[in-house]
Amino acid sequence: MALFDEDELDIADYLRDEAEETVVLPQKQSFSALMIGAVGVVYGDIGTSPLYAFREALAPVADAGEVDPADVLGLLSMLIWTLIVIVTVKYVLFLLRVDNRGEGGVLALYTMVRLAIGRRSVPILSLAIIGAALFFGDAVITPAISVLSAVEGMELVMPGLESLVVPITVGILFALFMVQRKGTAAIAGAFGPVTALWFLTLAGLGLWHIVGNPAVLSAFNPAWASAFLVGNSAIAFAVLGAVFLAVTGAEALYADLGHFGRRPIMVAWLVLVFPALVLNYLGQGALVLTNPEAAENPLFSMVPPAALPFFLVLATAATVIAAQAVISGAFSMGRAAIQLGLLPRLTIRHTSADQSGQIYIGTINWMLLFGVLWLVLAFPSSAALASAYGIAVTGTMLVTTVLAFLYLRIAGIVALPVALVLTAPIFALESVFLASNLTKLWDGGYVPLAIGLVLGVTMWAWWRGTQLVLGKSHKQLVSLTGFVRAMDRSSVHVVPGTAFFLSPDPDVAPSALLHNLKHNRVLHERNVILTIETLRIPLADPQERASYEVIGERFARLTLRFGFMETPNVSRAMNHARKAGLRFDVMTSSFFLGRRRPVITGPIGVKRALDRIYALLTRFAADPSDFYHLPRDRVVELGERVSV
Repeated sequence: MALFDEDELDIADYLRDEAEETVVLPQKQSFSALMIGAVGVVYGDIGTSPLYAFREALAPVADAGEVDPADVLGLLSMLIWTLIVIVTVKYVLFLLRVDNRGEGGVLALYTMVRLAIGRRSVPILSLAIIGAALFFGDAVITPAISVLSAVEGMELVMPGLESLVVPITVGILFALFMVQRKGTAAIAGAFGPVTALWFLTLAGLGLWHIVGNPAVLSAFNPAWASAFLVGNSAIAFAVLGAVFLAVTGAEALYADLGHFGRRPIMVAWLVLVFPALVLNYLGQGALVLTNPEAAENPLFSMVPPAALPFFLVLATAATVIAAQAVISGAFSMGRAAIQLGLLPRLTIRHTSADQSGQIYIGTINWMLLFGVLWLVLAFPSSAALASAYGIAVTGTMLVTTVLAFLYLRIAGIVALPVALVLTAPIFALESVFLASNLTKLWDGGYVPLAIGLVLGVTMWAWWRGTQLVLGKSHKQLVSLTGFVRAMDRSSVHVVPGTAFFLSPDPDVAPSALLHNLKHNRVLHERNVILTIETLRIPLADPQERASYEVIGERFARLTLRFGFMETPNVSRAMNHARKAGLRFDVMTSSFFLGRRRPVITGPIGVKRALDRIYALLTRFAADPSDFYHLPRDRVVELGERVSV
């Protein structure tokens, strides 16, 4: 008779494999490879803005009458200086230096402020929730407007196919979201070269038309922007909202800091991306000055007819890459929000063996797909979608500016006057842009606000509900130290093996331990209180991954630490636990989980509504066994009801 059946052999092999550190570290990339990669991922979104930014900024002027050369130069001047102030000064020269152990983004900045304060702050947490929620709103709009803008160029090649623009756009977007679950590692290597070719093409087209009308170079003089705002006060506010479209995607510079590093992102911007964008906008302006009829679609009008098919394919590829970058950013933001307790546990799947940033979150993917397709069908042109674009981006940028100011002051980096000099002008400029975008509220601007509101309320309800449940559960639990002393004198039946009890608080006896003792009337030979701690840093140091402490004859504490940008994997971390002193036999070990089911008991009102949202979210949360990567077939769940 065999000692184990086939299933048990599979389990044993799995446990032994998972107990070892199997992560394959990525090879160190060269600086040029990182810079090209940054061009594709970091600048994919902002690189597609020439498709619609100048066109939309010019539309109010063209609608008011014949296009005036002074108006064209004024618009170009605003576009150039917006790129300089918002992107170059704020993000490239300032925020890229404010990192959380190499990671950036609104949630990383929030954790830095939280650590500087040294305690929980609801107002600061609210800012982080608003920034993250608006980022997701932007992630819904960007793929829709980018791909739609590129496909619309097809009308110039085949004028009779206007009715196919929306179906083709829907097909491209549907295919893009469908391949996410298989990972993008196989095609990600082409992102940088294709996007670099796109920027070089933009620069070449711009230079070609600037040579024909070099007078547009005077747009570098900010006096043209001032003259336009003064002379066109009736439409200036609406124009500012369109001008801001030129910097959509700038937040990606900061959010993707951890993937490429500060220097590659900075050099890519200063050497390639910024010059290409400026040259192209100047070229579009030069074309419109020469041929006012080109104002209807200036970018595609720059291209010679024979090269239009190639340019259309390249533009479509660039917009797909831009959409992919935003989708990947949404996955990363979602993982950080989950680790910080702002979203329920969602199943996170790694799609690359050597890139920790290549992840897939199915729930976020399908929600984004639904929102993107709805936008394309509801706003079947990029011009209509442009009205919905901008509010989410400006809102996120404002939150980032405020958090940066708070960090500079609270952490004592600079004195108050210096912090104000660094952030107040940018805050004022972004506030003006936000106000101008709010004028489009009923023309589609409500879309990102509605998305952000829903997600913001969801994140707040989850965070609030989690705190309430933990607080009430903590009152019902007993001190672990007292419980250990009581068990030393107890005559309870002891069974062989090791039991791991997951607990968010290592100082109290876990509810699963108490329920197991109450209902099964047994105590394991060795009981380990396992706490999984999310640090306020992106990646945990391997040396501090695990700590082990013996607290009694049969009891011990094990703490596993993960950064907020990591996916917690208990099975793999057990290798670190062994090094910390833990000894256990995988075939005689069990993991006990306590499931808390919230029961709504409060009076009718806003708080009760939030409690209901929290209760609903708990049903969609991923199984903790999968989320924490616990060994298969070694998990025991014990439930309890908690009133909220």
